[in-house]
Amino acid sequence: MSNIPLDPQRLWDSLMEMARIGATPEGGNNRPALSTLDGKARALLARWGQAIGLTVGVDRLGNMALRREGREPGLPPVLVGNHLDTQPTGGRFDGPYGVLAGLEILRALQEAGTVTRAPIVLVNWTNEEGSRFTPPMLGAAGAMGVIPEAEVLTKPATDDGTLYADALAAIGWAGDADPAALRNAAAYFEAHIEQGPVLEAEGLDVGIVVGGFAAERGMVTVTGRESHAGATPMGMRRDAMLGAAEMVALAEAALPAHGPDGRLTISRFAIVPGADGVVPGGARFVLDLRHPSRATIDALLAEVDAGFAATAARRGLSVAREPFWSFPGLRFDATLCGRLRDAALRLGIPHRDMLSGAGHDAYHAAACMPAAMLFIPCHGGLSHDPRESISPEWSEKGLRVLADAVIATAQVSA
Repeated sequence: MSNIPLDPQRLWDSLMEMARIGATPEGGNNRPALSTLDGKARALLARWGQAIGLTVGVDRLGNMALRREGREPGLPPVLVGNHLDTQPTGGRFDGPYGVLAGLEILRALQEAGTVTRAPIVLVNWTNEEGSRFTPPMLGAAGAMGVIPEAEVLTKPATDDGTLYADALAAIGWAGDADPAALRNAAAYFEAHIEQGPVLEAEGLDVGIVVGGFAAERGMVTVTGRESHAGATPMGMRRDAMLGAAEMVALAEAALPAHGPDGRLTISRFAIVPGADGVVPGGARFVLDLRHPSRATIDALLAEVDAGFAATAARRGLSVAREPFWSFPGLRFDATLCGRLRDAALRLGIPHRDMLSGAGHDAYHAAACMPAAMLFIPCHGGLSHDPRESISPEWSEKGLRVLADAVIATAQVSA
């Protein structure tokens, strides 16, 4: 497939143009899902797609599907995609790289006059990041039947409580297509920056993502009793904040015994009432655990829950953990991973197989169709950070590997 006239500079220029929407002074992006800025990014992608003859469709969850027809339109399409929304302090490449690499493949096919046997559909999934609507990957989860469509549409925004459906309508991107139609595909490919330091540290240009970590995320609520900070002796306090802090330290201390591959993050922490001079009567924090093995996460959770309960009892508190996002872990399709690997070998691009510790729309797609991912390095492993960056060389090599695998799959789809 290397004779397709891919234009790596055009891809880079498109990334830079997209990054101007929601640009931050620090050099990153703040483009929340279903915000006005998200709407502008979608409009730009749609214009680029229409300029090369793609049919632009939008489903009821806001997922965009830009279709290039194949010689046999009745064949299930090959999907390639990612997302355009960002974290509040996000970078320019997490998400958009995969969307715009897919667009570049379709631009090159159009310029070459090449028509694949099966259609190719470029997908921009809604709310992958989960920073505005929780949990993450809602557009893909709804489309793939992991979360009911009606439940997705009634999710409230974490910033102002606006319902997902209302926010979608407000920016003019509430479509009428059935999200479930995206399940009827032959394959799904997703390119992404690694968001970690491994590829750069090992001097490799591409990672073949063969699977993803299991994950569990939940809200831990600790309840004590408010009292005066000056008048209440330490031994008579029921301080929810100090209890919560001890629980966080306990969870971190439990992790190493379960091997080196675990991940623990406290992504949100709040105290109630949060007033000077008042012993906190309540505390909440989000506990995020990840590991290649779901069984290990379950064992760790049992240990952590027991430790939380013991801490609460000793301090006169109550504690509850309410899960709100869970993922069992997965392995991607061996045939599609093999096509990515073969392309890297054929092109002489240094690569390795690896697992992803982050969540991706590809995880939900993999529940309904063969799916695969590839990573390119990012400098210092930085992501979800304004300093997130990649090199044009990494961008090009990922594009070439992705293009070979996507086009090969579209030529043989049955």
